Amino acid sequence: MFNKSLVTLNNIKTVFTIKDLENISGIKAHTIRIWEKRYNLLEPNRSDTNIRYYSSESLLKLLNVVLLNKHNYKISKIAEMSEEQIVTNARELAFKYAVNDEAINAFKMAMFQFDKVLFNNTYNKLLHKKTFRQIFKEVFLPFLNHIGLLWQTNTLMPAHEHFISNLIIQKIQLNTEKLEYAATNEDYTYVLFLPDGEIHEIGLMYLNYELVLRGCQTIYLGQSLPLDNLNYFFEGELKVCFITSMTVKPYDDKLEDYFSEIDAILKGTDHKLIAMGKKAEEAKNYNFTSNILLYPSVIEMLEDF
Repeated sequence: MFNKSLVTLNNIKTVFTIKDLENISGIKAHTIRIWEKRYNLLEPNRSDTNIRYYSSESLLKLLNVVLLNKHNYKISKIAEMSEEQIVTNARELAFKYAVNDEAINAFKMAMFQFDKVLFNNTYNKLLHKKTFRQIFKEVFLPFLNHIGLLWQTNTLMPAHEHFISNLIIQKIQLNTEKLEYAATNEDYTYVLFLPDGEIHEIGLMYLNYELVLRGCQTIYLGQSLPLDNLNYFFEGELKVCFITSMTVKPYDDKLEDYFSEIDAILKGTDHKLIAMGKKAEEAKNYNFTSNILLYPSVIEMLEDF
């Protein structure tokens, strides 16, 4: 059996099983094996007990092969290409075609290769065909959901996720800064924050963009905010809608106490709270005495806005 240290680094895989390749590429393991045996497209390493495992180079090659194959390159023809030709042809296709599935595949390649140029070129191609809102909902969201699945199977290194998340965050910030609308919706001032210890803010940042687009006054407070920091907003005359997103925090054993504290803070005021995400969904059976609304995601919240 091969050394376990080859497979994990801080409990994150640094080499890949054939199931990992299936999860990332969308190609069935059976098909990958056929491509190996019939066309020698991939050359897996073998453990002492003859278990296949793959390098990051094999993963990237498979993603390139998948992109070429989706654009009518026969596997037999791809197999005749040199490694350099496969990379060049796939990258050219990724630049040329940037709609939904092709774009998502290109973003995968950009993520695993830390390729900022490929990410930006793919994004810019999308902008020729879609608005930023369409890109986020039709491309970024499915892509981010796929990243979540990769996390669940321990396929992704933190460096990959951080790299691609920061690039997406940059696009949200850029598009938010472009909005020059004066606040016209004065029903509430929207204060956006993440719970203490929570760092997953892409959804919240996009919601901030949508609110600014709609003429709302927003105050974006960002990651990991202790609840007592909200006390400032109770001292003035602002009518506040607090909005938070809960992916990981609070932990299950702290969730009820967290909402109880918010409920007590809001009771008897005109303020309200909107909570989104997996953790918010877990609180849907709680009984609140104040105005607290729960949504599974930012998209569902916007549909009801």
